[in-house]
Amino acid sequence: MGNKGKLFFFCGKMGAGKSTKSKIVAAENNAVLISEDDWLSAHYSLQIQTFDDYIKYSNIIKPFVKNHVQNLLNVGVNVVMDFPANTVKQRAWFVSLCSEVNSEHELCYLDVTDEKCLSQVAKRRGEQPERAKFDTEAVFHHVTQYFEAPTVRENLSLVRVDEYT
Repeated sequence: MGNKGKLFFFCGKMGAGKSTKSKIVAAENNAVLISEDDWLSAHYSLQIQTFDDYIKYSNIIKPFVKNHVQNLLNVGVNVVMDFPANTVKQRAWFVSLCSEVNSEHELCYLDVTDEKCLSQVAKRRGEQPERAKFDTEAVFHHVTQYFEAPTVRENLSLVRVDEYT
């Protein structure tokens, strides 16, 4: 592995605290924090009106993000990606990003109850009114139907964080 940076990424339902945890992990590991929300709002804020729009534009930025992250990892920079890794397919993308440049990864799984997530979503809606359109209970349930908890078969370097730690 040598002089390669390490990639940190996150899994957890909407409202589990992935963005909050990503800032902590970035500070603790002297890492560059890259936020999907920041990239999307900077480039496509007016185009994203629905969940399908989000999926479309998220997929559009991935090749650029991948190249950028791999360049950082190759020069020894640790990277924290505040992007969802909530499905097997999403996690496989992160792992391939690392394996292609021979760098290590760490997946932080925030295992939080639906009730706690919904409470956090409601709180965030109040603190960030611009997110109110997407930070709803209906969107939470829609997104959660696709959530897949990580399994041993995925061969991940996994750190599990439950709401009691």
